[in-house]
Amino acid sequence: MFERFLQARQHERDRSELGLLLTDCRQLLTEQGESNSLAIAARALARYQSLSTASLQQFFEVLATEFDPDPGDILLLAEKYAVSRSPESLVRLSKAAEPPRQELLRRLNGAPGATGIIVKMRENLLLQLRTDRKLLAVDADLEHLLSSWFSPGFLTLVRVDWNSPAALLERLIKHEAVHAIDGWNDLRRRLEPDRRCFAFMHPVLQGEPLIFVEVALLKEVPASIAPLLYRGTPEVAAPLKFKVAAFYSISNCQPGLRGINLGNFLIKRVAEQLSTEFPSLKTFCTLSPVPGFSDWLAHTATIEPGKLSTDKHRRINETLAAIRKRHQQDLRSLAGAVAAGQTKPVDEEGLRSLCACYLLHASRHAGVHANDLSAGEGDPVARFHLNNGARLERINAQADLSRKGIRQSYGLMVNYLYDLDEIENNHQAFVNGSVSASRAVTSLI
Repeated sequence: MFERFLQARQHERDRSELGLLLTDCRQLLTEQGESNSLAIAARALARYQSLSTASLQQFFEVLATEFDPDPGDILLLAEKYAVSRSPESLVRLSKAAEPPRQELLRRLNGAPGATGIIVKMRENLLLQLRTDRKLLAVDADLEHLLSSWFSPGFLTLVRVDWNSPAALLERLIKHEAVHAIDGWNDLRRRLEPDRRCFAFMHPVLQGEPLIFVEVALLKEVPASIAPLLYRGTPEVAAPLKFKVAAFYSISNCQPGLRGINLGNFLIKRVAEQLSTEFPSLKTFCTLSPVPGFSDWLAHTATIEPGKLSTDKHRRINETLAAIRKRHQQDLRSLAGAVAAGQTKPVDEEGLRSLCACYLLHASRHAGVHANDLSAGEGDPVARFHLNNGARLERINAQADLSRKGIRQSYGLMVNYLYDLDEIENNHQAFVNGSVSASRAVTSLI
């Protein structure tokens, strides 16, 4: 009984706090609210941060309905513009079509510390969006505004090294999403003279990286990840011996900025800076995971012949059958056996051919969020690099024999090549549904 009473009291407090927040939002959009916007915005954001999960859902629902544009006004002004085609009519139509919630968010963003709160607001919204598609327009408005506020022109490229603030180094350890950083010694090795780490920072989010990339300076294109993550003493090499810059990890630190194109600009800016620092660098590439490959194999019954020779088609499908059988077993046990050198995942040539089929066909459509590492069909990492203008250069067997590497791609990793002279052509080809690939890859199928 008492527990039910406490729940009722909490529910009443949540309703009251949500009501006060919505009152602040409505006032903020009035002329009177505009003159006191900083104080009202600060108060509204404080109330927003105190909302329960249920109240958050209700808040987003109100944003999606009450703060939507008036369809009647839009229709009327669209008809007038269709007749007159005058600039004045277009301006009035554009203003009517913009949802009031966009202006609300702009005014909220005037409060101290507001930008970080609004980034977190979109992170919360994305969680709600998984089960409530009615919030899609609210997300589109937030993404539109954040894309402007986090335009690459406003960002600072920072090299992170061992002398960087400890708080920033801790954030790298926390947010590394590709190859987990196992403590300070592991991090220190990734910041040695033959390694580089760069991050995009925004002046409003002090000390908070938005996205960062880790780079290995090498003599040749890498075929496996273990040497890049080896914690031993780095090889002492004169800068002129570095011929290759390999991007081996890129991690987003702000989930609320998902879908906003930062990785593309980060890689290109880093390549330009490294070219200046090391004129001997001739090759910019990645050593990338294939996180969607294992699941794709599990749901693919057979590979169509296409242009495959009879022998290659047979061998690929035999490999596919063997993999599907192993999917019924415990992949963790398989990963342990492979790591111990007791067995190989499957026929390597057939496996690489299957991966070529996957990357050349299943991941060839750019989609709506091609620069989003988590959205859309096909392989997210492939979409990211191919849409950025990279070329699919090489598929490496037994390149990542960690449990994670075996589980998600049977140990395969991929080199994507960033030829700075061909980036725009490769990007356009991908947008048009074609994957730029080397002969070494196309010959696999």
